[in-house]
Amino acid sequence: MGALPVAHKLALTSPFLPLHRRPCPTAAHGRCRRRRHGAVVAYMEPNPNSPAAIAGRLVGALPIVGLVARILSDEGGVGGDIIDFAEFRRRVSKKCTVMDSQAFYDFNERRGKPGDPFYVLLCCWLAAIGAGLLKTEEILEGVARLRISNDIEFEEETFIDMMRAAKEKRAKLKAPAPQIPMETRAEKALEAIYVCCFGQDMVEEEDEKLLRTILNAVFPSVGRPAIERMVASMAKQVASGERKRDERTVPKEVQQRQLKDLEFLKQNKLDSA
Repeated sequence: MGALPVAHKLALTSPFLPLHRRPCPTAAHGRCRRRRHGAVVAYMEPNPNSPAAIAGRLVGALPIVGLVARILSDEGGVGGDIIDFAEFRRRVSKKCTVMDSQAFYDFNERRGKPGDPFYVLLCCWLAAIGAGLLKTEEILEGVARLRISNDIEFEEETFIDMMRAAKEKRAKLKAPAPQIPMETRAEKALEAIYVCCFGQDMVEEEDEKLLRTILNAVFPSVGRPAIERMVASMAKQVASGERKRDERTVPKEVQQRQLKDLEFLKQNKLDSA
């Protein structure tokens, strides 16, 4: 019942995590199981040698056919295109259960503005799609900047430009992007979420529970045991003080400097427009 207002609000914004889907029948008796073929895997773990991947590249390479395919496709990624943030949200949305969706909003209530579902999903998008194209430091600096700037549109645009530039550079050098294991991507997403949503706060037990649900919704192929381990490990490191400021978070002075650079870049874009 409490999810209905959220679903209504979502319908007025953009594709994300609709809460109108019926919960899994087994949800009341334990964990909700997904069939393997229904997992959110294809947009992050494509087999480059599969018939579908080869066909996608061929279609994308044809000028007219590729253009039509891009227009008709509601998922993007035709011909190896980078999946943008809106497409990523839509794909995650299609696979989320009601319980998954509710976890995002419960997390938002606990963390406030930095825990906005879009911010959390941006962290996941950067790790899922940007791993191999973006450096870990670039991801963490960007989400730390987002925590204080609240300008998600600019960060999305900046990161998509960085990913495209990195992809073009690799294409010129004929160097394919490294194959990053999905578990590593999930770990990077967790790091980004901590920097963006927690700053340097402690990770409480309820936070751990919600993070496990969120990460399992976005990275289902990693498996619950692995996700439980990485979340528990991070919480333990934070509690023991192992995660030092200079290792996992961006100092406030650097954030302020980044914000000045951000304003400069925005002004340059406005002037050039």
